[in-house]
Amino acid sequence: MSALAWTCLGLAAAAAAFSARWNWWRPRVSGLVVLMYHHLGTPPATRHSKLWVRVEDFRLQMRRLLDGGWTPLLISELAEALDGKRPLPDRPALVTFDDGTADNFELAFPVLVEMGVKANIFVVCEGIDSYTRWENPAEKPWQRMLSWQQIETMRDSGLVEFGSHSMRHPDLSAIPLEEARWEIEESKRRLESRLKTPVIGFAYPFGAGAHCPQLREAVQKAGYRFDFSIRQGISAIPKSFSGGALKRLLMRRDDTRLDFHLNLTRGKARL
Repeated sequence: MSALAWTCLGLAAAAAAFSARWNWWRPRVSGLVVLMYHHLGTPPATRHSKLWVRVEDFRLQMRRLLDGGWTPLLISELAEALDGKRPLPDRPALVTFDDGTADNFELAFPVLVEMGVKANIFVVCEGIDSYTRWENPAEKPWQRMLSWQQIETMRDSGLVEFGSHSMRHPDLSAIPLEEARWEIEESKRRLESRLKTPVIGFAYPFGAGAHCPQLREAVQKAGYRFDFSIRQGISAIPKSFSGGALKRLLMRRDDTRLDFHLNLTRGKARL
């Protein structure tokens, strides 16, 4: 085989590998962009290190979101827009965090304030002022959780809104339905009692139950307006609860700028 043929073969292989890793070839998708973060900063020794996004990457991603014409909203603002009480932006987005660990206040909140970006945190109620006790510390070391004081400071800023991530972060699909209902209802009651504001967003721990009719019915009956899955993608603008749990875009430590662009525009960067 000639040198030119080898070169062409190598380029074809490289192109195939690029197309397999990055889904640039997917058609553009419009709808509601929901970014899903967990932690910012340096990860501990854990196989879950991809969940810790660098602060500098988070700042760049928020800049890309704003420069690209997306408008980050609070969940309550999305509800108001859908009810015709305020204009719906051309490119609505929700920036979300799951669990409610202390780094959300210490590392993410300063960036939100600096850039004027609004975000939503789904917090595990019984973890507040404590640690991530639902985790197996041998697999993922316990992390400090937000304090009530930090939560109230973020709420008072007008930049952060809180939703429920259950009481104790169980797999809701693996426990009795009555217990799951308590996790869903009691977390809402406690958050609303302390924060003096409606809590209308629920994110399923581990994403479990997001596609279970009985659990979604329990979430709706508890009074939540929106529920959130961990299924990767961009959802159509939610007209009603019956449209299904909203998809989200998992933000990873190893994401490149191209990954972020493809997530925003294609709903998926990886195969």
